Amino acid sequence: MTTTSTPPRTLITGRWVVGSDGPSHYLLEHGEVVFEGNSILFVGKGYSGSVDERIDVGNAVISPGFVDLDALFDLDSTVLGFDNQPGWKKGRVWAADYYDAGARDVYSPDEEAFSHEYAMCQLLLNGITTALPIRSILYREWAETFEENARAAEIAARLGIRIYLGPSYRTGVPVVEPDGSIVVRWNAERGMRGLDDAVRFVREFDGSADDLIRGFLQPDRIEGCTDELLLATRDAGAEMGCPVRLHCCQGEVEVQLVQQRWGKSSLTVLRDLGFLEIGPLLPHGTYLGGAEPTPAKIDEEIGWLAESGSSLVHCPLVSSRHGDVLKSFGTVRERGVKLGMGTDTFPPDMFLNMQVGVITARLAEGTLRTSAADYFTAATIGGADALGRNDLGRLMPGAKADMIVIDLDDPGLGQFFDPIQSLVLSGSGRNVRTVIVNGRVVVKDREIPGIDMAAMHERSQKQFQMLIESYPERTWNHPPVEEIVVPAFPVRGA
Repeated sequence: MTTTSTPPRTLITGRWVVGSDGPSHYLLEHGEVVFEGNSILFVGKGYSGSVDERIDVGNAVISPGFVDLDALFDLDSTVLGFDNQPGWKKGRVWAADYYDAGARDVYSPDEEAFSHEYAMCQLLLNGITTALPIRSILYREWAETFEENARAAEIAARLGIRIYLGPSYRTGVPVVEPDGSIVVRWNAERGMRGLDDAVRFVREFDGSADDLIRGFLQPDRIEGCTDELLLATRDAGAEMGCPVRLHCCQGEVEVQLVQQRWGKSSLTVLRDLGFLEIGPLLPHGTYLGGAEPTPAKIDEEIGWLAESGSSLVHCPLVSSRHGDVLKSFGTVRERGVKLGMGTDTFPPDMFLNMQVGVITARLAEGTLRTSAADYFTAATIGGADALGRNDLGRLMPGAKADMIVIDLDDPGLGQFFDPIQSLVLSGSGRNVRTVIVNGRVVVKDREIPGIDMAAMHERSQKQFQMLIESYPERTWNHPPVEEIVVPAFPVRGA
């Protein structure tokens, strides 16, 4: 006769608890959270039931973990474009002759797996408990593969992060011709094979590792997709009921290529194809309205997002680094559009993203349209709701036991007056002390069990240097590295 053991019941108490009633958060001073196995049983004060372990985290905030809908999942190459512009001249778009001669994978499978593990560790250390990865395809032979996502799933299960995986795919790649014009090279057959692999991955891995691993579909960018690929993705996503993410409305090159090909804006293309009907996740939304945006056109497109149940994935740090801003966070939220957050660059610090987001939103729309609470909600409940998960992004009975402990004793936080406003003003991912995912402690005292972050950092730097050295072969006119990645000030010898 077999017996099933009952999982341990743990009570955590701290100075502040960010509880939830479902659609919103509330604060409890000296509150308690009780969880058993991977589920939360109680949030409040004075729990009267028996527990197996009691933990007092002291002067800290017990918060739901962050949901990152566009999570950096490799060594971040976008930082190389910070001061090295324009991007198409600096290797951010492939040279046509590089594509025609045959692109290659810069990383070996082992190096790719290492970059995934390094990124997942960084996400956990910054309090991100649920992630939808974003990886650069600039240094790939074409796009992501089934096999590398399978390896990533094994690493995620070992580390204990909750993650949505699936290989990206595309039917076209923008390239720079010798005359400096940007066009798209197409390989429709390869794009459809990529979708087949993505569907196979979702079917094989969805719900694995005690439901830590879920599958999703991610055609790479709208300008690299044919109508056929978008329609097939729409149908596959609807059939399997999995999230679908498509980067769009995010840059000038995209706007130009979409206008040239379809003669309309990116969101108009998606609406006309019925793609919005499945409620996709859409990073970044900084270029609404197409090639000739007007207030009326932008307003109309915001209405389409709200009516369709689509989710806008807001990534304020990476956007503002390149001079872009979501000009309508307050308007989008007020109109009922689902809003989630993404980090999309290094550091994957959700606090920093909230800080930059509030500042840029207020510059764009005024101080009364957006609050710290709005951004904290987007980084937790908003991301969970975008995924159709009412068991994530909140601390309440029945939700998954995904939570973080944020230290309030750091002098760098300054003078404390409110848990959420203080953290959004001056908090950092480095204030995250403990991370619990699915009831398992995966970060304790800023360390991940079994991981030597110093050694990983040393290896990551060597691998990143190798990536930098690969840039000339992909860059228009193939300049030397010294002309692509230029130091801020001249480097002099002794």
